[in-house]
Amino acid sequence: MAITASMVKELRESTGAGMMDAKKALTETDGDMTAAVDWLRTKGLAKAAKKSGRTAAEGLVAVASEAGRGVAVEVNSETDFVGKNAEFQAMVGKIADAALTVDNVEALKTAQVDGKPVETVVTEAIARIGENMSLRRMASVTGDKVTVYVHNQVTEGMGKIGVLVGYSGGDDAFARQVAMHIAASNPASLSEADLDPEILAKERQVQMDIARESGKPEQVIEKMIEGRMKKFTAESTLLGQAFVVNPDLTVEAAAAEAGVTIQGFARLAVGEGIEREQEDFAAEVAKTRGA
Repeated sequence: MAITASMVKELRESTGAGMMDAKKALTETDGDMTAAVDWLRTKGLAKAAKKSGRTAAEGLVAVASEAGRGVAVEVNSETDFVGKNAEFQAMVGKIADAALTVDNVEALKTAQVDGKPVETVVTEAIARIGENMSLRRMASVTGDKVTVYVHNQVTEGMGKIGVLVGYSGGDDAFARQVAMHIAASNPASLSEADLDPEILAKERQVQMDIARESGKPEQVIEKMIEGRMKKFTAESTLLGQAFVVNPDLTVEAAAAEAGVTIQGFARLAVGEGIEREQEDFAAEVAKTRGA
């Protein structure tokens, strides 16, 4: 029987299995949907779907670099305990290495790890380890040279925060200090030119509203806003921030002294921006009683 794309889609939606696994299940069962579900269950792939609705906000960020390019990937799990699991760590490390061969997270999902697509590798790990997991994000940086840094490292090259810095000139010691600064300060962009216009517009409006509450004339307010926006821009951009190693200098000034040009950076922190489900104890007890 010919296996159609719609059949594969239906099986994926009902079981949560990966595309290649769903297609193989249908092929093995000659297109019998019920038998295909059973086939996936026997392989431990369908049960992963039962876990796919649970919030995965823990996990690890892993970094890797080669030949002027650095990558960081975030792979999430439900609990911090899994982040300490050697099998999970090995998988995340291999995914980071695979990320060096692709440009974005969608391409990474289909990249090969141990002869299988990354998406399939993660699905199979869900079945074995028993927690929902997801390959959430990937970031990359290129430069004449690239340094990588992991904050709260749990094993080589992975931890809770991963930072990449692309630069030219100077040496790796200064670039590593900048990476540590980025981990701590979380700048929104490299410079004012790279800052999202929407962020600037929103902040300007907030400051306008605050200033108008004072009842001062519009001409005075405009001058107040310019000063506040200049401060906001300095605090939001890497080059404008006070350098944590020497707060008397901005990062830009410190880089100039070190003979370094910072070409780009990326920072990924585990669980950043994920809305975590919270349920009080009474609701949890009521749920177990079928209330």
